[in-house]
Amino acid sequence: MPALAHHTVTAPNIHSAQVQLPGWPATLYLQTSPEYLMKRLIAAGSGDIYQIAHVFRGCEQSRQHNAEFTLIEWYRCGLSMQQLIDEVELLAGILLELPREATSERLRYAQAFERELGCDPLVASDAELRQLALAHGLEARLTERCARDELLDWLMGSTVGPRLGAQGLCFVHHYPASQAALARLDADDPRCALRFELYYRGVELANGFEELADPIEQRRRFELDQAERGRAGAPVPAIDEALIAALASGLPPVSGVALGFDRLLMLRTGADNLSAVLPFTLERA
Repeated sequence: MPALAHHTVTAPNIHSAQVQLPGWPATLYLQTSPEYLMKRLIAAGSGDIYQIAHVFRGCEQSRQHNAEFTLIEWYRCGLSMQQLIDEVELLAGILLELPREATSERLRYAQAFERELGCDPLVASDAELRQLALAHGLEARLTERCARDELLDWLMGSTVGPRLGAQGLCFVHHYPASQAALARLDADDPRCALRFELYYRGVELANGFEELADPIEQRRRFELDQAERGRAGAPVPAIDEALIAALASGLPPVSGVALGFDRLLMLRTGADNLSAVLPFTLERA
């Protein structure tokens, strides 16, 4: 897949790098994930597909983040979310050289919050989530400004996630529907989406979906993203009409996942900072 493309994600919490090539009239984007392009290939009949890709995201510099990083991303036609979790569990166990007898944990998103914070995130009020965030260290001025999903993201990233996977792989699944712009909703509980993340030793390693195939619903979600970005004063990318057209042409039942290779390597080597496994971080490039 190309690193440069005409469109990028609309997700409010992901920030893309714009590129203006001399001699090319349109703004291009360094890709935050090859997902849109890979789905277009699947809709065209490629079948199962994978890529090891360099991707780029802004506003993500920390011990576990670098603006440029490597994803192993793959899609499996006909697999459900749970079947893809089984596959990720096998691959991650091999790559991390976990003992064959090592056990893994699978928690619904609500179960993880209830265990670590004593809170059901599907029914808690915004005020209750603000109090939790404040109690766990989010600055008061930010707590008051955050929307519901921003509060949930902060609580997961700062408190719940770092406590997961201490003894082995931990899969968190059935995220709130509002946090799965590209995933199908669970027919048995439409409050939840068929999305999962993998945690190991408190580090998020993978993010996967049972993919949404409805072009009308996908457009609606993209439009909600655009509105949220507009309210936040962030750049508002155009909707990727090529992806919408691909979905309209027919996307087969498929599940996909992106696994962070650099983080996996960091954990595999026992390092606690990406700079230990990246020869050129952004600061050194």
